[in-house]
Amino acid sequence: MDPQAFIRLSIGSLGLRSTGIELSTGKSGIQRLSSSYVCEIRLRGFPVQTSSVPLITSAEVIRDTQNIASSFYLEESDLNALLAPGCFYNPHACLEIAVFSGKKGSHCGVGVKRQQIGIFKMQVGPEWGEGKPVILFNGWTCIGKNKQENGKPGAELHLKVKLDPDPRYVFRFEDITTLSPQIVLLQGSIKQPIFSCKFSKDRVSQIDSLSTYWSGSPDISDLESERRERKGWKVKIHDLSGSAVAAAFITTPFVPSSGCDWVARSNPGAWLIVRPDVVGRSESWQPWGKLEAWRERGIKDSICCKFHLLSEPQDGGNLLMSEIHINAEKGGEFFIDTEKHMRTVASAASPIPSPQSSGDFGALSPVAGGFVMSCRVQGEGKRGKPLVQLALRHVTCVEDAAIFMALAAAVDLSIEACKPFRRKIRRGFRNSI
Repeated sequence: MDPQAFIRLSIGSLGLRSTGIELSTGKSGIQRLSSSYVCEIRLRGFPVQTSSVPLITSAEVIRDTQNIASSFYLEESDLNALLAPGCFYNPHACLEIAVFSGKKGSHCGVGVKRQQIGIFKMQVGPEWGEGKPVILFNGWTCIGKNKQENGKPGAELHLKVKLDPDPRYVFRFEDITTLSPQIVLLQGSIKQPIFSCKFSKDRVSQIDSLSTYWSGSPDISDLESERRERKGWKVKIHDLSGSAVAAAFITTPFVPSSGCDWVARSNPGAWLIVRPDVVGRSESWQPWGKLEAWRERGIKDSICCKFHLLSEPQDGGNLLMSEIHINAEKGGEFFIDTEKHMRTVASAASPIPSPQSSGDFGALSPVAGGFVMSCRVQGEGKRGKPLVQLALRHVTCVEDAAIFMALAAAVDLSIEACKPFRRKIRRGFRNSI
C-alpha cells in the first residue's frame, strides 16, 4: 500500500509578555489565564482555530516547548491553493495569529468587546511543499502596529511554527455501507482494492433483506421491528483472501427514548468494534473499541459519536478517544486526533486519561500522538461513500487498517440508526403492500 503525502503545520509554545500588561502573578512569574488572553489562528481555506495564550511576566524562557496549541493538516491540493497567487489586495496566503485580551460575550447584560493586542503574520512559501521537517519560526517577536509606546516595548509573542510530513492512507467505500461495498485504496487516479465490507441484519429474511428496508419498500413485519428498535446490525471487513479481519456489531440497540421518537443521550445505541483473536478458534473475536451514538436535537440536529478504546482493567480502564458531533442533514467528519483530544481534556474539570502512544490501540506502532484517523460521511438518506484517512505511522500491516474500516462503517451506519423512529405506519401504505 502506498500512502499519499500530507503535512502537518503545528503552532505551539505560545507566550505573551509586555511591560504594559500588569497582572498579579504567582511565585513562578508565569500566569496562565485561559480566558484573559486568547489568539485566533487563521490560514486561508481552513476554519479559524482559537487557543489560550499564557502571560509571561518575567524573563523566564518558555518551558513547555512541546505544547501544541493548534494544528493544520494539508494535502497536495491545499498546498497548491495556498501557493497560488491570490487577488490584488491579498496576493499571498499567510498564516496569521491575532492575539486578543478579554473575550467575546456580555457581563450583566452589557456587551464586552475584546481588544486586539497585535497580530503575527507569516507568508506561505515554497518550503511548505518540500515534504521535509522544518521549523519556520521559533522565538519571540513584536506584534501590533505600535512596536513601542511611551518608551516601553510593545507586546511580544513567543511561538514555534513547524512543518512535519504526515503521510496518510486514503480509503473509500465504493458504495453505501449497507450494500456491502468493496473498499479501495486511493493513489491519485488509481484505485487499489484492499477490503470488502459485508453488512447484515439478524431476524430478517435473507432474500433481498437490505434492499427492502433501505429502498423504502419493506415488508410490514420489518417495518414494525424497525419502528421500535434497530438491532442486530453487523459489519465484517474481509481481506482479499476472504478472511474476516475486523468487525463491528450493535451491542446496545438503537431505540427511542421515553417520551420521544429518537435515540437520546440518556440511552445511546452502541457498537462493539472487534478484531480476530489470534489465539482463539475460528470466528472468535477480541474487543478493541466501543462506539456510542445518539441524536442531539436543536435548530440543526446532530448525531454524536463517542468512541472509547477498550483496554484491560489493569491498564487503567477504557479511554475516551473522541466525541464528535456530525450534522444529521449534511453529514460531516468523525476523527481521532490524540493532540486535539489532550487539549480538550486538559481544559475539562475532570480530565480523562488519554493514551500516550498508539500502542494503546493494540497492535500498532508507538507514536507520540497526533492525527490517527478520520471518516467523512454523508447525512441522513444520502447515498454517500465513506472516505477514510489513516495515519501511516499507525499501520504496520493490512489488519491494522481493517479495524479502522470497521469503525468507519459503524460511524456511517450510526447516522441511519439515529434517524427519528416512525410512530406508526400509514394505513394506506399498509394496504398497498
